[in-house]
Amino acid sequence: MAAVLGDVASAVFKAATGSDQQAAAGGPPQSGESVLKTSAHPTTLLFHVGFKFAALFVYLFGGIISSSFVFSFVLVVLLLAFDFWTVKNVSGRLLVGLRWWNEVREDGTNEWRFESREDTSRIADIDSRVFWLTLWVQPILWGFFTIQTFFSFNYGWMLCTLVAVALSGANLYGYIKCSRAAKDRVSNIASTMATGLVRQGLTAQFGGAAGAPAAGGANNV
Repeated sequence: MAAVLGDVASAVFKAATGSDQQAAAGGPPQSGESVLKTSAHPTTLLFHVGFKFAALFVYLFGGIISSSFVFSFVLVVLLLAFDFWTVKNVSGRLLVGLRWWNEVREDGTNEWRFESREDTSRIADIDSRVFWLTLWVQPILWGFFTIQTFFSFNYGWMLCTLVAVALSGANLYGYIKCSRAAKDRVSNIASTMATGLVRQGLTAQFGGAAGAPAAGGANNV
């Protein structure tokens, strides 16, 4: 299991930093320090990744920390809760300029709310890549652990993995909807601007053409 976690971590790091492309180009591999230097929000990036790997570490090696199942279970759930809150309210807003939340109306129905940053020029590419990669990998990895605990009849830890899948899946679903809403908003703004420019051009063209005969008739009189 530790080997699986190591392979996933290595794959995420390589995809985020583009070390494979750099190696193919003959450039030096990018270190973790340089990754943080290229990040616009290195502290947020550390917490975004740190809570996820801390929860995985305690889940896999909790027996080293404590022999108590209850202690390890509670610690993993707390780390997952910290990660959920951080991703939903802090790292999503700073790393990719997105934020989502769900409101319950008076009639009991749910309403999704989305926010997106208009100026995306300050969003670092490394921040965006790490954010989305970890957002996708986390529920898939915990889903694998859920299947494993089910077939090993370890239902106590399966409950923990289900909590992890629910929290990470909620963030993934929310940010996918938020990203699509932001893209639709940009598309609508571009469409409105294009329509306005076309109307202005047609008005100027036909308005000038209509004014020309009138001016000519006045000269003839």
